[in-house]
Amino acid sequence: MVQLTINNIKVNAEAGMTILDAAKSVGISIPTLCHLKNLFPSGACRICSVEVEGMRGLIPSCAYPVNEGMVVETNTPRVRSARKTIVELLVENHPQDCLICVRNKNCELQNLSEQYGLREHRYSGESKEHAIDVSSASMERDPAKCILCGRCVRVCHEVQHIGAIDFTNRGFNTIVTTPYNKGLNISDCILCGQCILVCPTAALREKSALKDVANALKNKNKYTIVQVAPAVRATLGEEYNMPLGTDVTGQMVTGLRRLGFKKVFDTNFSADLTIMEEATELIHRIQNGGSLPMFTSCCPGWVKYAEHNRPEILPHISTCKSPHEMEGAVLKTYYAKKMGLKPEDIYVVSVMPCTVKKYESARGELAEQTMADVDAVITTRELVRFFKMAGIDFDDLPQDSFDNPLGESTGAAAIFGTSGGVMEAALRTAYFKISGKELDNLDLEAVRGLDNVKEASIDINGLTVNIAVVNGIGNVGPILDDVAAGKSKYHFIEVMTCPGRCINGGGQPIHQKQDKVVKRMKALYQIDANMKLRKSHDNESVKTLYKEFFIEPNSHKAHEILHTEYFDRK
Repeated sequence: MVQLTINNIKVNAEAGMTILDAAKSVGISIPTLCHLKNLFPSGACRICSVEVEGMRGLIPSCAYPVNEGMVVETNTPRVRSARKTIVELLVENHPQDCLICVRNKNCELQNLSEQYGLREHRYSGESKEHAIDVSSASMERDPAKCILCGRCVRVCHEVQHIGAIDFTNRGFNTIVTTPYNKGLNISDCILCGQCILVCPTAALREKSALKDVANALKNKNKYTIVQVAPAVRATLGEEYNMPLGTDVTGQMVTGLRRLGFKKVFDTNFSADLTIMEEATELIHRIQNGGSLPMFTSCCPGWVKYAEHNRPEILPHISTCKSPHEMEGAVLKTYYAKKMGLKPEDIYVVSVMPCTVKKYESARGELAEQTMADVDAVITTRELVRFFKMAGIDFDDLPQDSFDNPLGESTGAAAIFGTSGGVMEAALRTAYFKISGKELDNLDLEAVRGLDNVKEASIDINGLTVNIAVVNGIGNVGPILDDVAAGKSKYHFIEVMTCPGRCINGGGQPIHQKQDKVVKRMKALYQIDANMKLRKSHDNESVKTLYKEFFIEPNSHKAHEILHTEYFDRK
């Protein structure tokens, strides 16, 4: 242990701990901009500077380790003046459009301006002017709002291992951009949106579909339907200052009805449907010599990564559409027929925790597909804005339930939003389909948590099935190398782009709370534990769907509607 003094408080800190973390351990807050937890500190922005006794200049607390006997001051006039000057210079080189900015009231630069009492423009000069990149179906990039903190670059390179953006030029002309300053649509970007979650301003943001959705709701010729992903219900409440991980399913459904949607369905229904298809596909591959290991296909960011970077892996990816695309397909076929509706009159909106699902809904996988399964995707953040525009007071909303038949679901579907959830749900059903018996313990702890790669083996009637769960696209490389070399020991592999999976998706509420992912995950596991039915093959509405429409999982008709194909886009 190291003993030091911070603001006249005696602090016992671990050796190697930074001044920033040591201060935080005793409740002293130091502002940061470039700093990201668990990544090697850069000390670039200097907003975290502090005074250390015996040192001439100010020290970046995020990058400087504690020493025995060190005396630190974090709030002297010199420190405050330096921080204020840094913020003032950033503000002067920033668009003055806070009132119309999507990050208004949730902007770290705006918060620092308030904290250090900026009330006048003391510096003037040339400011950056850049065109906004709107080429992508999922995201927008506004370099004029970039403060060069580098957080997006570090997440893209060091966490996701994509490297779609980086610094270029020098001095005043420095910008964060794609190679050759081309559009995101032709870069290596997989549109996961992790850069949005760490961006302190609105330099990176989702492309909004709210105007299209509002117009559809107003159109009397459209039968508007909304579906909601499992992860949204565990995070939406955060935007209303509810505790992390609060389940707001009932209020959310009521709010969506008040927006004017004809039906409110649960994407968990099609998550159960996905498991029926995916588990059957896995069994078929194992028993009939298909391409193994089989990868999950629920994450469009992972699929985009494979198509653009590792096309040799494509035969190993399940052909199942993602759950929200399956739900859209069922709504425009089975449900349309059942309700006497024209498929072209149905407008399907997906509320997702994800930005890349916007790209997925617009990608048009099949040449013969004349109609999109999903017409619009809005993120959790967009839904909050929609509620506010409609004057819906979320805190006071009564509870309501999803519509049926496409609203019934099991606990297996609820955990789709967590890393390992798809694997756990699929194995519950695959075990039953192969053995005719249920798993003794439905909670597969080995695939839960936030480890980079989780693995386990499960015995099913003498057949040992080896599984792996890849938590975040940045950890998939070695797994893919083994598969390409024919050395993989696994039968089934789950890959999810975002660390923690959809619960930490690029469309989720933006804040930097350290324990947000864990608490959100716990909420979904609790929903699963509380469900009467916890296995996808027990969903009665899914059984009815097969009986009336598909006959059985992986049937020819099921493949026509619920499955897709992939393309080498390298």
